[in-house]
Amino acid sequence: MKSKLLIILFFCLVNLLLCEICTAGEDTVRSISVDEFIRVAAKCDTEFEAILIDSLALAYERDLALPARDIVFSVRGGYDLFLNQDREKEEVQVGLSKLFPLIGTELIAEYSAASSFTSNDRISELTFELVEPIAKNAFGRSTRLLDKITGIEVDIARHQIVEAYEEYFAVLIDAYYDWYEAYENLAVAKSSYNENLKLLDNIKERQKSKIALDVDVNKTHLQVFAKEESLTVYEEEYLKTKNVIVTAMRFDENYEIVPVNPVRYSEIAVSFKNDFAAFYEQGRTFEILRMLEEKSELDVSRSADDLLPSIDLKIGCTFKGSEYELEDKDSMLYAAVEMEYPFMHQTDKAELEVDKIMFNKRKLNTKNVYYQLYTDLRNLALAVQREQKLIDIAKQKIVLAETVLNDETENYTYGKVSLNDYIDAVNELDKTRFNRISHEVYLKKLVLEWLRITDCLVKKNDVY
Repeated sequence: MKSKLLIILFFCLVNLLLCEICTAGEDTVRSISVDEFIRVAAKCDTEFEAILIDSLALAYERDLALPARDIVFSVRGGYDLFLNQDREKEEVQVGLSKLFPLIGTELIAEYSAASSFTSNDRISELTFELVEPIAKNAFGRSTRLLDKITGIEVDIARHQIVEAYEEYFAVLIDAYYDWYEAYENLAVAKSSYNENLKLLDNIKERQKSKIALDVDVNKTHLQVFAKEESLTVYEEEYLKTKNVIVTAMRFDENYEIVPVNPVRYSEIAVSFKNDFAAFYEQGRTFEILRMLEEKSELDVSRSADDLLPSIDLKIGCTFKGSEYELEDKDSMLYAAVEMEYPFMHQTDKAELEVDKIMFNKRKLNTKNVYYQLYTDLRNLALAVQREQKLIDIAKQKIVLAETVLNDETENYTYGKVSLNDYIDAVNELDKTRFNRISHEVYLKKLVLEWLRITDCLVKKNDVY
């Protein structure tokens, strides 16, 4: 009874150990779907972080482009010594100024105290002044145009960041497709190599039985070498593509990873007419082009404003007194107009003409891009249709190639066909398998390119 119990316990322990070994073996291989790859890569790949960090500087573009809205505090102290008189003069001036860029108004407050030229008395003065441009940059018009231009530039920059993000996003998905294609090709190459090894063993057995000739063994051996060469190439290609995936995911290589058939975008139907219409109305590309046109038009308006004379209307009041005190009896209100006008305007006129040329060029560029994208997407839609047809043909060819191989196997067994016919059937099946994989992955890449061009691969909310 005790011995039976020990035997049962022994087998239980062995069973548990085998389960642990099997589980450990399963944990060493992990399947990575394209969705998991994208999620991990977007989080870990520093290329994405490098692209997105550019958006942080955009918050300061308006402050850098527009005139400062700061309150400026100024202090001035002076000391004059009259050489032909036994007298000296001291002067202290304190000022505050504030510019309101969008309306062009500048407010100035100054207080000064200085010794008189004719006596030892000290004269104090308090001045409040309002300065308003009424021609060039009238009431801040040019600054408001600059504010709009800067806002458009910031919006364009944000779109371009999303574009850069989308470009790299597409590169990574394309890399996953390459990895999956290499994985499938390697599986076919391994299967073909193993099948040809079995064939070689079979031919050797037939040789021993005097059924197969030496030349048959040599032909089969050459076939095995050819399959081994292909297997070596596909193994290298697989490892190279896997290294790209591992790097993007910043992955720990303690266990093997394998791809899963990426079906993320497989159900998307490409419709040129509907997709292009939506792309033209809502796509980032055309939105950027329209914003560039608007910016060029605003540049023309701002350059035209620069041709106007600089005329400032100044209104203020002054309070004067003796020592550091102010007395109302010397108060004064004043108004003035100050003008500066360069008669030639050589540089400003040239800038205006250049901006007009650039505006016309922008409009032409928008039209050119429209027709170029129209043609590219139309051809891309045709390529998608072509690959779909070629995949259907490849599937049918695989069925026929398998049927032919089965028939040739039977015929060769009974000596009805030569070994060359059998080898040709084997190679034709391998060719059709590789061909199907190539077309299926290429179709996925075409759909990916379609989504990228039409700005549907990544949305703004996916980035920020």
